[in-house]
Amino acid sequence: MKRLRVIDRRSGTMALLAALLLASACQNDRIGPAAIEGRRPDGRVRMQMVSVAYIGSGSHGTGTLEFHGRSHPFTVTGLGIGGIGASSIEAVGEVYNLQDPSRFAGEYAQARYGFALGQASAGDLWLQNADGVIMRLSAHRTGLMLNLGGDAVVVSMR
Repeated sequence: MKRLRVIDRRSGTMALLAALLLASACQNDRIGPAAIEGRRPDGRVRMQMVSVAYIGSGSHGTGTLEFHGRSHPFTVTGLGIGGIGASSIEAVGEVYNLQDPSRFAGEYAQARYGFALGQASAGDLWLQNADGVIMRLSAHRTGLMLNLGGDAVVVSMR
């Protein structure tokens, strides 16, 4: 009986997380290549993260935003659904719709796909916050992971 309650709580927690991710992703019109078509990036980002997944996923790391010739360090933490395995991630990419670095921090919805098998990896990360700031990142993963899902990600300036 106790085991059934624990499973029910976990299922409920995962369902709540999935609903929050879906609501967060639906706040904005679109994310992906169509959202940045014809636009020039406003900045660049480099991140290092560790990600662990078994149905649910968690990640934590640090990064740097390059904006108008200045470096702005930040931390990133995420919880999500989808995937299995563990990997370290090096991601680099562009930032769009950013007029002021103060709008960079906050909660992001993240769509992700990719894999890691030892040193071989592939995948992209698309993140968008409530202010419409979009990050398009190319990720290199090391480890053993299959990734397909979404996350709620919090970026905090250091």
